[in-house]
Amino acid sequence: MTKLQAVSALDGRYAGLTSELCEIFSEYGLIKHRVQVEIEWLKFIFSDLKLAGELTIDTDRLDRIVSEFSENDAQAVKDIERTTNHDVKAVEYFIKERLTDSGMDAIKEWVHFACTSDDINNISYALMLDKGRILAIELLSTLTGKIEEKARDYQHVPMMSRTHGQPATPTTVGKEFVNFAWRIRQEIRCLERATVQAKINGATGNYNAHHFVFPDVDWVGASQTFLAERLGLDPILWTTQINPNHSLAYILHTLIRSAAVIIDFDRDMWGYISLAYFKQKVRAGETGSSTMPHKVNPIDFENSEGNMGLAISIMEHLAVKLLKSRFQRDLSDSTVWRSLGSAFGYLVIGIKNTMKGLSKLDLNAPVISADLEQNPELLAEPFQTAMRVFNEDNPYERLKDLTRGRKITREDLDRFIDDLERVPADFKERMKQLSSDTYTGLAADLVDTYFSGSDNG
Repeated sequence: MTKLQAVSALDGRYAGLTSELCEIFSEYGLIKHRVQVEIEWLKFIFSDLKLAGELTIDTDRLDRIVSEFSENDAQAVKDIERTTNHDVKAVEYFIKERLTDSGMDAIKEWVHFACTSDDINNISYALMLDKGRILAIELLSTLTGKIEEKARDYQHVPMMSRTHGQPATPTTVGKEFVNFAWRIRQEIRCLERATVQAKINGATGNYNAHHFVFPDVDWVGASQTFLAERLGLDPILWTTQINPNHSLAYILHTLIRSAAVIIDFDRDMWGYISLAYFKQKVRAGETGSSTMPHKVNPIDFENSEGNMGLAISIMEHLAVKLLKSRFQRDLSDSTVWRSLGSAFGYLVIGIKNTMKGLSKLDLNAPVISADLEQNPELLAEPFQTAMRVFNEDNPYERLKDLTRGRKITREDLDRFIDDLERVPADFKERMKQLSSDTYTGLAADLVDTYFSGSDNG
């Protein structure tokens, strides 16, 4: 009943597809990351900066507060929040309680030292974003690998193209798959190069409280060391109270492009299925229509398209909204941040459904071959190009008169070739030997070029 009563499809219908996101982006995940950041900062103050004089810490016991953090602990934080009405302050009080319980009461006032709430929040979200980035790389790489398998399998299978939905110059099925693999690989490389930025510089970004109580400490260098070496993040020095979120926008815009490419792929697969270029594997018990028993619908690609659209909408809003703040701080970003998991959720659902759709595809070679055979007018392009070389009069116009808006036969083309006056006899024979299924240019070679690595990145 929990899933049936879920308000969001992410936690209801699609919960099985998004389970790996729960540890990262849920309320529990956010609270745990906040606890992690507070504990790491406390350790840094004592171990690296040695600001607390004779006071000492038990690092193992501190680490266990994070490693053993449970749903019950998260609920304890939420219980505290009912009183504080402040989520980050509730985390601070929770940690202080745990320190008291562990016999470290003497150090508890060093928790949250010189921090503003967004020091903790922006680092927590940065850690969450980085995990989402890595997950996206893994899923996009898996999808691309499956597309590449199809490219290899169908590398030499000729296929009629469609431009403006009309019959156009032939290609190969494999080359069309490679087009999408290459596009997604570009975005994967952007994600791999991306850094995730964070700041820990106080209420308005100037280390005011830090510098007042410890003016001899290099707080700029200390914050850089803490973020880079302790947490693996890219430090920002120039901020207001909040992180300006440029790295977030960069990553989300990369994912927006990735989602847009996948929608393009979904629609092409949908179209090829409607043309019967691909058949879909039938699974026992499945129903395609409540009233038309014959149907096998391309529902996985449709599902992906819809969910990718939702992902793009949320990511676009996050990427633009979270770059802006009134003066040094307003709180309109706080509620928006909580939708970060939704953006990744819809993205994950979309990728997984595209892969599911791919797993059901079987090439329908006879239909593809028949389309090529029934459209000999596709050879108007190479023929008029050859006629230009041999200085035939009005090559484009003559072939336009022969082919535009009408079906012709192979015999019509051969008669046209025979009537050419300046094309040499040996080249006329080449023209007669050319067919739509052999007029694929370097399509198959381009697949080899992609897999050679010479131009796929």
